[in-house]
This record gives sequence, structure tokens and C-alpha cells, in this order.
Amino acid sequence: MPVIECDVGTARTRLEEAGVDVESGNTDHERWRASHAGATAVAYDNKVVIQGASPHRLEALLREGSGRAYAYFDGGSRGNPGPAGIGWLLVSSDGIVAEGSDTIGRATNNQAEYEALIAALEAARDYGFDELHVRGDSELIVKQVRGEYNTNNPELREKRVTVHELLSAFEEWTIEHVPREVNDRADELANEAMDQL
Repeated sequence: MPVIECDVGTARTRLEEAGVDVESGNTDHERWRASHAGATAVAYDNKVVIQGASPHRLEALLREGSGRAYAYFDGGSRGNPGPAGIGWLLVSSDGIVAEGSDTIGRATNNQAEYEALIAALEAARDYGFDELHVRGDSELIVKQVRGEYNTNNPELREKRVTVHELLSAFEEWTIEHVPREVNDRADELANEAMDQL
């Protein structure tokens, strides 16, 4: 549950400018509350507490972005295709900024890897990072995104286009293949999601 120390008036303005509906608080201690993308932000004196299953989008709107981050992603399926899950995390010089996992229904391993990459890129964009270094243990996906391998599957080609559109939001980006042990947290998150199926 993220807690953001801030001026709650400025935070409210930032949310309203992003199109988020802000309501009055439910108690005398709450200044205001806002719900967005599966999470709720509650403002108190000099801090905002975010609750819910997916707090990263609200948190990204409230924190001042920019700077460099590293994105790790992993996806998998139990069967190929089969029940699938994704995991991702963003790391900056301050440590883990955000992480997430989700089930994505039935998919192939490669489809799940792309979905994890897309989720990581969307989160990095929402946080407002200028520079992003992406790392994953799927050599195929990394080389397809870099243009070293062709993408014959029409669905994967479409996902690769989405990835490039998201990457264009960053002033600088790289993507590299790393060993599974370097990507272990993203792998854990993807497996946690698949365990829910």
C-alpha cells in the first residue's frame, strides 16, 4: 500500500488534470478520495494512501516522474497454449518503484511474454520515466523487438507494433536479453499469477 508524502491540494489538482474524478472524503480525517484503474487514493493531512490491487497507475499520477528506470518482464503459460500469467517490475536508483502480476487467460508462452512487456512499458510510461532499460529472459521476444528476428505470427507482429509505439514515448530506451536468474522476480510474479488459475 503506497503512502505518498505530498501537498494534498497539489495532488488533487494533478489527478483532476489527468481526468480522475475526485470526491470529498468519507470521514473528518479524509480530505478527499479518488478511484482510478482498480485502486483508491485517500488524502489525509500531508499524505495520500493508495489502496487496491493495482495501485501503480494512481501512484504514477501522483509522483513526479522523469529519470531512468529498469523494467523486467516475464510471461508464461502452463501448456503452450494454456492458462497464462505475466509479471513485471520497475526499478530505479531508489529501488523497486512498482511491480505487478496478472492472469491473461489462455495464451502461448510468447504471447504471455509480449503481454508482460507491454504491461511493464505502460507502467514505466505512466510513471513518466525519460530513460528505460528493458530486460527479459526471452531471447526471441528481445530479438524480435530489436528487429534481429522476423515475427511471422500475425498476433505477435501486432504486439511488437504496440511495444514499439510504447517505446517511442521514452527519450532513450534499450532492450536486452538476460539470464533467468537476473529476471527471477518477474518470473516469480508471473508464476504467482499462474498459481491463481
